[in-house]
Amino acid sequence: MNGPVVFDPMTLPADDNVNAYTFCVELKGSQWFLQKGKMIAYYGQINFDGIGHGRFERLVRASFHSPLHASDWVVAEGSGKMLLADRAFDVNSYDLDDGNLTIRSGNLLAYQPSLALKQSIVPGFLTLIGTGKFVAASNGPVVFMEPPLRVDPQALVGWADCPSPCHHYDHGYMTGLMGGLRALTGIGGASGEEHQFEFVGAGTVLLQSSEALMGELSTGAVPQQPGVPGGGTPRAPGQLGDLQRRFGM
Repeated sequence: MNGPVVFDPMTLPADDNVNAYTFCVELKGSQWFLQKGKMIAYYGQINFDGIGHGRFERLVRASFHSPLHASDWVVAEGSGKMLLADRAFDVNSYDLDDGNLTIRSGNLLAYQPSLALKQSIVPGFLTLIGTGKFVAASNGPVVFMEPPLRVDPQALVGWADCPSPCHHYDHGYMTGLMGGLRALTGIGGASGEEHQFEFVGAGTVLLQSSEALMGELSTGAVPQQPGVPGGGTPRAPGQLGDLQRRFGM
């Protein structure tokens, strides 16, 4: 009977998936930008520094242009192998070659500094520009589609080398029987059948094979669980003094 595969620094892949849910980044005296809370383990000598530290001023000036998200990212620097994961969601790497890709901010885990990160004009999304590798998570495998296309907003991961989407509302659906019931009862909300993002022009649209968004968590938060340093005993909701502590990783 075969046992589990046990990895060490030599057998871990370099800049590739360990399995469908874990990615291994190899640092060779190099740097990666990393979203807080996504590193699960590492071998070697790797340091993690917050965005805004003086010694990374030149790097940040060149590769990080999203002040709204600065507190959620760190720079990983050193030599070793670093494992990335996000709550057992599917994790994959992608390569940009002198291109641009806009991605939901919660789905982006890490990227090489040869790419420049910018805030998208679409709320909740970030844009990567240039040449390099990035790592992203999705709720289920990613499907690549060609415009013109209308997409359920909850299934959208991002889009590459094409214009930003516009909103499309199916007024026939909204004014029909189902729309009338929703207007009277307030039950149902807006579904993908009522509201979509519409893509036109050349490019590629990335979809996750699920209509359930990855729930965003406070990055770097210490779980309120017994046995977790800083976690202590779970408190009752609303209890005074139940302030959430935040750490760099």
